[in-house]
Amino acid sequence: MTPQPTKQFSATETYSKNILGPSFFSMSDLTIAGTSDDSKIGFNVAPVNSPYIVADTEEFSVSLKVTFNKSPLTSLLMCLGTEVHVRFAFEGIGGAATEKDVDVMIKTVKDQYEYELTWTGTAKDAELTAGLYGVAAIAQVGPVKHECSQAIIGYGYLAGKLLQVYPA
Repeated sequence: MTPQPTKQFSATETYSKNILGPSFFSMSDLTIAGTSDDSKIGFNVAPVNSPYIVADTEEFSVSLKVTFNKSPLTSLLMCLGTEVHVRFAFEGIGGAATEKDVDVMIKTVKDQYEYELTWTGTAKDAELTAGLYGVAAIAQVGPVKHECSQAIIGYGYLAGKLLQVYPA
C-alpha cells in the first residue's frame, strides 16, 4: 500500500461580497380610494365622486405597494416570514382636523416579492374629524421572528396625498 502524501493542496475562490447579495425594498402607489355611501343618495355629485373626499361614515381604503429585490438574501428573508409594518399617518391641516395613524402588518411568504398593504374603514373608525389631511405611509421591514434575526431590516416612507373628510 502506498503511503499517504504528506502535503495537501487546495484551491477555492470565494466571492464573499456577493454570496447573498443586497436586500432592499421600494415603496410605491400610495392610494386613497373612497366609495360612495348612503349619505350621497339623492345628490348629483359631478363629475364623479372624488376618491379623496369622503363623508365621515363613508368607507375608504388607503394602500401601498412594497416591492423587494430578488437576491438570495431577500429570498431567505421572504421565506422566513419577515414582518412588514406600515403606518398610514393622517396629518391634520388646520386646527379642526385631528392627527391619527392606522397600522397594517403582513408577513412575507416564500417566492413572493411584491405586497400590497391596505387599511379599510371609515373616517370615524380612524377617529378622523372633519377637515383636510395630508396622508403618508411609514414602513418598517422586520423583524423576523427567529433567534438569529437582527431587529429591523429597513425603514421607508412615502407621502404626498390629500384626503378631505366632511360630516355625513
